[in-house]
Parts: sequence; structure tokens; C-alpha cells
Amino acid sequence: MLMRMPARPIRSGSTVADRHMVTVSGDLVAVPDSERLVHLQFRRFAGCPVCHLHLRSVVRRHAEIEAAGVREVVVFHSPAEELRRYAADLPFAVVADPDKRLYVEFGVESAPRALLSPRAWGPVVRAVLRGGWEVLRGRERLPATSQPGGRLGLPADFLIAPGGRVLAAKYGEHVYDQWPVDELLHLASSHRPAAHPPAQ
Repeated sequence: MLMRMPARPIRSGSTVADRHMVTVSGDLVAVPDSERLVHLQFRRFAGCPVCHLHLRSVVRRHAEIEAAGVREVVVFHSPAEELRRYAADLPFAVVADPDKRLYVEFGVESAPRALLSPRAWGPVVRAVLRGGWEVLRGRERLPATSQPGGRLGLPADFLIAPGGRVLAAKYGEHVYDQWPVDELLHLASSHRPAAHPPAQ
């Protein structure tokens, strides 16, 4: 049985332990990374239309994110075999955590406000309309009707330096409350080591 940890235990200045996660493609991804910043983001379930609305923006600008020295690692609370149906074309590491061990460790919550907050309604409508259109075109699949991990998950973002120090953390207040790409790039830029002038 999982031990419940205090809500929001990870803050800017916290240190996370080294770990290797198995991605849905069977590769190992290190968090922290020895050379790059890691943007560790927690999403919801495989096929979640709101999650995919956000991840499309990450995919479109993935080259910019990599050029900024950031590695994307995205966690879902669905089984790996289910996630593979949705993550095959994503250009970054996708990790399955069906037992929510990482969610508990990082204090990532589920709550009714995920969908009930009025600030979530616009993104939810956009995501459902776009996702429905893509399903009709055969480009996407509907999510499973039963979600053992629930449908009320909240997103969370962590920017982690090579030594494991957390440079920034955000716990979402509703289902679409996460760092947009511009904010991620700004955070990465503000934590990039300053270049030293050449010796005279």
C-alpha cells in the first residue's frame, strides 16, 4: 500500500533523487539528466483530450525546447500498453505510472476542481471538439471508458537541473493549468549558466 505524502512536497530548491525510468518504448531515461535540464511534467490518462491539446504545443516547438537545453519527460497514470497507442509519434520520453508512485512522491493530486474550475471549461471544450474531429478523421482514438487512475488528475511541472536541484515547480489548479512553452523557455533561459568571457 502506498504511503500518502504531504501535498506539494517538491518546491524550488528541493533536490530529487537520481532515478532511471522505463519509457513506453522500452528505453531508459535518467532524471535528473547528467547534461541537460529536465522538464518533468505529469499529465492524466492515455488519450486525455486536454493533455493532448497541451502536448501538441510541446511537439510543435520541441526543437526550440531541445535547443534551450531541456529534455522533456512526460508521465501518465495509464499502463504502458495503453499509452503506446497514443504516444508512438511523440518525440520525447513518455513514462507510464499506473500505480501513481511518482504522483505520490511528487505530491501530484487529483481533485474535482480539475474539471469544475471555470478556467478549465474553455480548454476542455476546445480539446473535446478538436479531439472528436481527429477521431472522426481516423487520426486519434477515443480514450478508454474506464480509467482506473481516475479522470480528476491535476497537472504538474518541474524543471530539474543536472544535479537534481529543482529550479522551478508548478502544481496546476485545474486540468489545463500548466507551463506554456514560452514560460518553460523563459525559465530555462533564466537558469542557464552565464557564459564566461575569454581570458585576456
